[in-house]
Amino acid sequence: MCQIWDTAGQERFQSLGVAFYRGADACVLVFDVNNVKSFETLDSWRDEFLIQASPRDPENFPFVVLGNKVDVEESKRMVFQKRAITWCQSKGNIPYFETSAKENINVEQAFQTVAKNALAQESDELYVRRLRARNRKRRAPVANGEALACACGLPLGRICGGRPTLPATSTSAHAPTLCRSVLRY
Repeated sequence: MCQIWDTAGQERFQSLGVAFYRGADACVLVFDVNNVKSFETLDSWRDEFLIQASPRDPENFPFVVLGNKVDVEESKRMVFQKRAITWCQSKGNIPYFETSAKENINVEQAFQTVAKNALAQESDELYVRRLRARNRKRRAPVANGEALACACGLPLGRICGGRPTLPATSTSAHAPTLCRSVLRY
């Protein structure tokens, strides 16, 4: 089941942020391509969401940006696709869609991406929780002096938030990984 909460970009809903955002699996940021101010507030809405939702891994939290109202005549457009894509790339390659709710342009594709990214995030978190529970009392396995898993219990080659480090003598495609503090038990 998917629940979607819409704050309509209104400041009066910002005080309800914790109630709306806590436990969210994804966040959709929408701006009006015919209104520069709505685009310029994306940073503050994104930051506010991250503060209030407190996701475990804010750098990899699934956001999607929608440039809405592309059905309005081109001469009224104030925010062009290149500018929006540049902003999205600067925030970690957030997926971007140009949409029209009125004309049903790209709406389904955008929300399929939201759902897919939310489920992928949830699946990764569940995988990490299961591995950690299983390996909680064990140390990272070692074979021939090389770690086979991160200290957090994830097998090498799996994203755990760690940074791969190759020993000078290693020719292995999978290097030992050092876990960063963003992953909490």
